[in-house]
Amino acid sequence: MGVSPDNAAITVAGLWKIFGSKAQKVLDSEDRHLDPAALREKTGCTAAVRDVSFEVRPGEVFVVMGLSGSGKSTLVRCLTRLIEPTAGEIRIGGEDIRAASPARLREIRRHQVSMVFQHFGLLPHRKVIDNVAYGLEIQGTPKPARHARAAEILSLVGLDGYADAYPDQLSGGMQQRVGLARALAVEPEVMLFDEPFSALDPLIRRDMQAEVVRLHREVGKTMVFITHDLSEALKLGERIAIMRAGAIVQLGTAEELVGAPADDYVADFVRDVPRSHVLTLRWISRDPEPGESLDGPELPAGTLIKDALGAASASSRPIKVVDGGELVGVVDRVDLLAFLSGQAAA
Repeated sequence: MGVSPDNAAITVAGLWKIFGSKAQKVLDSEDRHLDPAALREKTGCTAAVRDVSFEVRPGEVFVVMGLSGSGKSTLVRCLTRLIEPTAGEIRIGGEDIRAASPARLREIRRHQVSMVFQHFGLLPHRKVIDNVAYGLEIQGTPKPARHARAAEILSLVGLDGYADAYPDQLSGGMQQRVGLARALAVEPEVMLFDEPFSALDPLIRRDMQAEVVRLHREVGKTMVFITHDLSEALKLGERIAIMRAGAIVQLGTAEELVGAPADDYVADFVRDVPRSHVLTLRWISRDPEPGESLDGPELPAGTLIKDALGAASASSRPIKVVDGGELVGVVDRVDLLAFLSGQAAA
């Protein structure tokens, strides 16, 4: 499921970030292929991002996940050159970010790309409405217009009535909503989230994840979301890139990662995921057998396996699995039971 670079919201190709005084020398040598510990020992350099390539579709929620030290936060900071890449190509909306002048980069960060960090970075001496309007103020938007826009966005993120509050009067979850509102207020083309909810309590975190899903549905922004939390990645990501030691080890939908992990590292990540909650009928459908009844219930191929159990138990006939009106296969009770028992044994 590739994306043409010409149609991509973000294109990253052959991206490297090597920290250390000999970074360019390392990049030009075979040493760049050494594992992280060996590279540090031999050269004193750290390859935080190693030959990473991907495209993000317009309007997609693209998740980059990995454990601490995998390079995911460095990667997202390279996208707007908050960290300067060592090599590679970055395009946002078709524009070559690495060729941008300092003045142009400031424009990109002010108008086209917004970042939401784990630490909200709210201005404590300013009211909520002025925090939300801050990016517009930097752009030179007159006060009445920026306050009107900020009030509109506060309503969108569920903070009506808090315009005149100060950040320290708000809970952590509400402060993060202010951070979200501030990022949305400048109407960016792309939003970058770097573990924005990892400091929040689990229940507030779940609410904020639901908020991002809702906002994405309403405003349709292209979003790149960095997380170390698999459940967060599965909840938010249309596609997920899993990073390890600076490189992407697998990129795919939640279904592809859970159903066909690329290696033991990814398999370990997804081991505890209930597969019936992620995989669809497309994953387990089969060709009809000769003489098998095809007058049973019909379900779309994208139906989650767990959601098909009711239909299967209500009918003795196989479920017809269809995609766009076309029959793609069948699934019967035995197929579902075999899948579920295999899942239990895994």
